[in-house]
Amino acid sequence: MSRVPGSFQLGRFTAACASDGRALVPGEPIVATLCDAPAGDESGHEFVRRDFAVEAWKAGARPQGLVCFWRTTAPEPDAKKRLLVDDDTLMELFDRLEGDDRAQRVAYRWLMCLILLRKKLLRHVRVDREGETEHWLVQKRGMDETIPPIRVLNPRIRDEDLQELSEHLGEVMQSEL
Repeated sequence: MSRVPGSFQLGRFTAACASDGRALVPGEPIVATLCDAPAGDESGHEFVRRDFAVEAWKAGARPQGLVCFWRTTAPEPDAKKRLLVDDDTLMELFDRLEGDDRAQRVAYRWLMCLILLRKKLLRHVRVDREGETEHWLVQKRGMDETIPPIRVLNPRIRDEDLQELSEHLGEVMQSEL
């Protein structure tokens, strides 16, 4: 894969509860979600962000196409960015994208694998090559070594595409706090 098709923007804080539309107040506990973009969405984005008031979430409000969610607080306007997604959430998203063969999702999972390896949450076992295809085999930290490793396809992303994906992954990992 030489070019990742389409835009990979994940979106910023929406300032409104996706359940009832009410404004989310800075400092209010919220649930941020990452969802599949709706069918027919012409933006070209694979994912959209939707924010929920905790009360709406506890009452069962859930968006269609939910991929991942995390708890945070509604940011103050013009506040400094901070790390938003914790290691468990990042690992959960990595797991959820397993088996999804859409090009952007394969690329996104690959990038998360590299981040998780760097954070030492995954351990590199070996590389399997089948013709032009390359899979990295990794294991989760603390995983029983008798359990088969996780296969992660290397989509052979160009450096400039990897930079773009990294910036967009940073969008979901940062908040305006």
